[in-house]
Amino acid sequence: MRVCAAFSRLLRLDGVWVRSVSFAPDRVLVTVALRRRRLVCAHCAFSTPSRENVQAHESVWRHLDLGVWRLEIRATLRRVRCPVHGAHVEGVPFARHGARFTRDFEDLIAWLATKSDRTAICRLVRIDWQTVGRIIARVAGEQLDERRLDDLFEIGIDEIAWRGGHRYLTLVTDHDAGKIVWGAEGRSAKVADLFYAELGERATQLRAVSLDMGAGYAKSTREHAPQATICIDPFHVVQLATRALDEVRRDYWNTLRTAGKHDAAKRFKGARWVLLKNPSDHTDQQARMLRRLRNAGGAVWRALTLKEAVRAIFAPDLDVDDVRALIDRLASRASRSRLKPFIRLAKTIRKHRDGILAAVRLKINNARVEALNNKARLITRRAYGFHSARAALALIHLSCGPITLALPHENAA
Repeated sequence: MRVCAAFSRLLRLDGVWVRSVSFAPDRVLVTVALRRRRLVCAHCAFSTPSRENVQAHESVWRHLDLGVWRLEIRATLRRVRCPVHGAHVEGVPFARHGARFTRDFEDLIAWLATKSDRTAICRLVRIDWQTVGRIIARVAGEQLDERRLDDLFEIGIDEIAWRGGHRYLTLVTDHDAGKIVWGAEGRSAKVADLFYAELGERATQLRAVSLDMGAGYAKSTREHAPQATICIDPFHVVQLATRALDEVRRDYWNTLRTAGKHDAAKRFKGARWVLLKNPSDHTDQQARMLRRLRNAGGAVWRALTLKEAVRAIFAPDLDVDDVRALIDRLASRASRSRLKPFIRLAKTIRKHRDGILAAVRLKINNARVEALNNKARLITRRAYGFHSARAALALIHLSCGPITLALPHENAA
């Protein structure tokens, strides 16, 4: 079998035939020519038999490595004049527009980015991390289907921090599909407005939107989807109670230090995880410390009982009438607790009472949203070299969104 015929079958590149193959010390150079006679615009479906001119140099794309050798595809392309996009180099079927890599190579990189860390990827494929970011942005931009927003009925809106300096990404999750379907940089009502603007008239089919207690997302939702029921996730209520407990604990510890009771403060310092951890998960030593706190009583024990009361309200075996009665009783008890953090918590609960009860009635919460957000946080930490929100969002869509990545050999099959 001739070398050109062998490489033609080996590479499996659509729409080309291999003209020549040469070997350099560290790479294999394969020169190809397009089979089609008509020129196709790289941006749209426009095609024409007329060319503007021919490139004075060869275009080069990197393909999947051949053993330890880099494999480069080379071709002399023509320039096409599109009535919409003007004159530019024609598109090729085996590579995305603006890419210096073939589709197979970029699909492999995108798959690796969802499974591995930056050091392993860069060492394996011998490209820098910024190039990886551009590749996954191209892959996600091509494969992210605009129809993913068509059948949204119950969604969750939340944010994650993706870089230092309080930089955030707003993510929208489809509760039914369990996928992140939209994202943008920032965490304000304006960012939510961008989502609803892209959603357009489809916003009228939303039945429920689960949110945290921030005002921005709720304001935008009431404006663009007034028919949707706003559900305040119970997880965030329990989270606020836990923070209130930790604030009481810190105040008590600082009081001991200020009073000169350093030994007592040192013994109490270890109580943090005892208070924040669920009692059912305590070790024997932590259980003994909890009994000492109960015997001592005081503000810390009262705060702990209030926090556990908040958790008990959202037990799965309680219906909405039970929760309504318990939440009113809890708010009243917290208001009389003489603990400032829990007095604030009572005001917050009363403010969002309807949304909390709606979440219980409709059985909607952000558990799946938080699970996806935790996965997204892990991804962004693993991809700490990304310097643009676009690349970070692309990786999140590839890992947690409605995109099914396939490896080159799977596509070939």
